[in-house]
Amino acid sequence: MKSDIVMTMGIIVITVLIVIGLMLPPVLKFAGAYPLIMSFIKFFFLASIGDIIGYRLQVGTWQMPPKIIHKAVVWGIIGVVIYLMFQIYPNGVKTLQANNILPWENSIFAFALFVSIIINYTFAPTMMSLHRISDTYLNSLKSNHHPKLRDIINGINWGNFYQITLFRTIPFFWIPAHTITFLLPEAYRIIFAASLGIILGILLRFTDRIKKDTISV
Repeated sequence: MKSDIVMTMGIIVITVLIVIGLMLPPVLKFAGAYPLIMSFIKFFFLASIGDIIGYRLQVGTWQMPPKIIHKAVVWGIIGVVIYLMFQIYPNGVKTLQANNILPWENSIFAFALFVSIIINYTFAPTMMSLHRISDTYLNSLKSNHHPKLRDIINGINWGNFYQITLFRTIPFFWIPAHTITFLLPEAYRIIFAASLGIILGILLRFTDRIKKDTISV
């Protein structure tokens, strides 16, 4: 019990230190010059913390998830793609508002809400699906066994996954969370999004646990 509390406090302290470090002026300056590299680094570390916490909730003890480095690299790649989407979607919404296709052009809140809704119901399900496939593949990968991608895809409970993703977590968590993201100055958006990656890592572990429970009933 004592070791569990120590590990919990350690994870919290490490997370806080990483977030503070990412907000230091020299780091923000480097991020401005090399945004893709920093996006990779932010998600590599912060989203992996979500994986570690989610695995703790899943198995009941603190231990490193299988293939954690491989999964961290996947998170880093996702971070790069998210940075690109964070450039495309806000500019798209601004154009739509400027052309009166979307209303309330002068409202910062409306802008943030529109970006959040559109990005969460177009890009997010695709990203989460691909991450679910990669995560399941890495979990099934052994030194003497390389699972077929088709078997991995067919083995995922997509009905359960999308029911939770599309009808629960997106409208009740991700849309409000990303509305806050796009209310922030641009320099801080990817840091906040990477911090939200901690929640995403936990949620993906949660849906994986529900899947196992459903199969065992």
